[in-house]
Amino acid sequence: MADVSNDQGIPQPEGAVELIDTDYTIGQDNIDGQVGPFGFDIHNPVFLVSGLAIVAFVFYTLALPEQAGAAFSWLFSTVTKGFDWFFLGSANIFVIFCLLLIVTPVGSVRLGGAEATPDYGYVGWFAMLFAAGMGIGLMFFGVLEPVYHMAVSEPLGVPSPFDADGNLIPENVEAAKTMGLAATIFHWGLHPWAIYAVVALALALFSFNKGLPLTIRSAFYPILGDRVWGWWGHIIDILAVFATLFGLATSLGFGAQQANAGLNHVFGVPVGPSTQVILITGITAIALISVLRGLDGGVKVLSEINMAIAALLLFFVLLAGPTMLILTDFGEGLLAYLKEIVPLSNPVGREDTGFVQGWTSFYWAWWISWSPFVGMFIARVSRGRTVREFVICVLIIPSLVCVLWMAVFGGVAIDQVLSDPATSAVKANVIDSYNPPLSLFAMLEGLPLAGITSVIGIVLVIVFFVTSSDSGSLVIDTITAGGKVDAPVPQRVFWCVFEGAVAIVLLLSAGGLQSLQSMVISTGLPFTVVLLLMCWAIWKGLRAEPR
Repeated sequence: MADVSNDQGIPQPEGAVELIDTDYTIGQDNIDGQVGPFGFDIHNPVFLVSGLAIVAFVFYTLALPEQAGAAFSWLFSTVTKGFDWFFLGSANIFVIFCLLLIVTPVGSVRLGGAEATPDYGYVGWFAMLFAAGMGIGLMFFGVLEPVYHMAVSEPLGVPSPFDADGNLIPENVEAAKTMGLAATIFHWGLHPWAIYAVVALALALFSFNKGLPLTIRSAFYPILGDRVWGWWGHIIDILAVFATLFGLATSLGFGAQQANAGLNHVFGVPVGPSTQVILITGITAIALISVLRGLDGGVKVLSEINMAIAALLLFFVLLAGPTMLILTDFGEGLLAYLKEIVPLSNPVGREDTGFVQGWTSFYWAWWISWSPFVGMFIARVSRGRTVREFVICVLIIPSLVCVLWMAVFGGVAIDQVLSDPATSAVKANVIDSYNPPLSLFAMLEGLPLAGITSVIGIVLVIVFFVTSSDSGSLVIDTITAGGKVDAPVPQRVFWCVFEGAVAIVLLLSAGGLQSLQSMVISTGLPFTVVLLLMCWAIWKGLRAEPR
């Protein structure tokens, strides 16, 4: 691909056009920053404000864990109950917007210019975006969520197949089972991937086609103009750093708890905060090595290894479980999801408030918090794709993989619960006593070679943990360095260390896991507004591109 330069000397892909009727004013001093103490690339206030705020947050939570836990609990309750309609309505807009991009002429725009070619093949591309986007979550919720929605949360008012005494109600079984899968797929299907696609497309378009830095503020040039290089842009990037960091910390907390539960289940390692702190510390140290190796030498290699192990575990569970029943569940669950997607997406007049506020609102906030991280990561590996190809692949294909994963792991778990409720380890750890980190290993216990597959599960959780941590560090580092993809090594180390530190202090606070969820919700709320405005900016930018 031949490059030219715009008036500011910024490389522009061949065939790119200026946006609207004005030249880009990059504000090169703001982008370049300066190398400060300890080798950090200080990009005006973004690194300084976000870095100091995170350090202060860590010390506050350590010093006053009870007070911090109470504050986090209040945040979670207030935001999920007061803004559930806003999260649901916004996520619907993102899905509709992505579908419009597929069917409208702007879908033919190529990211990187008309002559750009993809940097990665489909296998490597899918592995990286999938491992970064969903890894730990699928391991943690793959068994837990289908069973819980079937038997406890009762989405859309579909009754549980168990009565108050734990006895099976045969006439409720089929509807509850189908809705359990449909509700789970709803949380892992089109909506989260539409959120990721919006951010990734904005970053790729304005970086590869318009020559702007690879950072969140660049997407707002069509709206703010040169003000993106001032305080408006700083605020957008600082919000992105906070959202990404707390979204990652939540995932790391889930991963640490699940790895701890698996180690206890297989090897008798004690379950508790001390073990989880050791796990987070050790895995953060491994992630540092991957961070230092960079995108191709670290993240890409780990992602492909991880996806190979995940595929092996998936096919083992499929073949060792009731295979035909699982495949039937896959089809029925997907059809039920498509049938119920509108009522499940409805933000008004819902009576299943526990499901909407405790699950859907949290999920949408979590995905939105993750979107700067996953979006920037996907953008960096997606040069050369057309907008239509990009949206279809990011939106549809990972959604189908998530459906398959949930149908296999959730389907086996549901079969174990319904076939023998009295002895089911899944029922004991999900329905009778809520123990989410152990749910995966409880399901594997009911299959052959449980000792081996449980160890594989632990390894998979840990490698997903490392993949999320190192790729997240690279993304936060890029944002705080003003869009540079080769910021100084000490800065990458700083963010990798403090991702682990935030996860540790939130787990140690009085609220524990709820503290992690609370910070995701609170940072996801303002960033939802950022994403809504981003849709408008994408549309303006695409309309100015040659097709």
